[in-house]
Amino acid sequence: MSLHPIIRALSQPLFAIILSLPALAQQPASPIPSTGHPDLDQYRTSRISIYTDDFGQLARYRDANATLAPPAAGENRVIFLGDSITDYWKLPDYFPGKPYLDRGIDGQSTPEMLVRFRQDVINLQPKVLVILAGTNDIAGVTGPTSNEDIEANYATMADLARAHHIRVVFASILPAHNYTHDAEESFALRPPARILALNKWLQDFCAKNGFVYLDYFHALVDERSMLKRTLSDDGLHPTDPGYKLMAPLAEKAIQKALAENSPR
Repeated sequence: MSLHPIIRALSQPLFAIILSLPALAQQPASPIPSTGHPDLDQYRTSRISIYTDDFGQLARYRDANATLAPPAAGENRVIFLGDSITDYWKLPDYFPGKPYLDRGIDGQSTPEMLVRFRQDVINLQPKVLVILAGTNDIAGVTGPTSNEDIEANYATMADLARAHHIRVVFASILPAHNYTHDAEESFALRPPARILALNKWLQDFCAKNGFVYLDYFHALVDERSMLKRTLSDDGLHPTDPGYKLMAPLAEKAIQKALAENSPR
């Protein structure tokens, strides 16, 4: 009995598999694991080039920083560092005539802010730094992040600022709401319990280390522990009435920081 027909029969499936390997290799793999939240998955996928090419988004303010003169004698320069809540805040409209610089970037988490901390904070020689961060860490925008990791990033920013004689104001994380359809997933990604826990940690950290704690949370929260519906359309970002409530609180915290002795 000839074995050639059997060998040919057995070899055909293997040959077909070998031929299919290049095609399989060309199939696009999902670059970012699913979080189970479609909107977040889509958002993270849209930012792949940021995560791989310029994680801290240093390009965003590089040119503006290069043209910025050093602070004038007696100038109380203030940097607002943060995410979209800071990015969307038109500071000149709320602090007219003040040397306050917005260095917020939409979608950023605390590790991204640390990457650009020297360029966007230290090199600009502010007297005061106002940090509003953490909501995107909780939401997992740059990956799952524990409260302990966020706290460590806060502490690192504080250490860097103090080493360069910059007074620090830590703002509380804002509450969120799900009163509108657009806000539902954003709210689900930001459990109120985590916001409360991080704010408590921040308040204690500031008290123990001589930093100023800026409590936006209690000015914006309603009786259901959510962001007041009248202060946000999307459940996360303040509208003009929200920023109007925040501005005097920020100014008071800045003046308190300026009145204190130089950072130790």
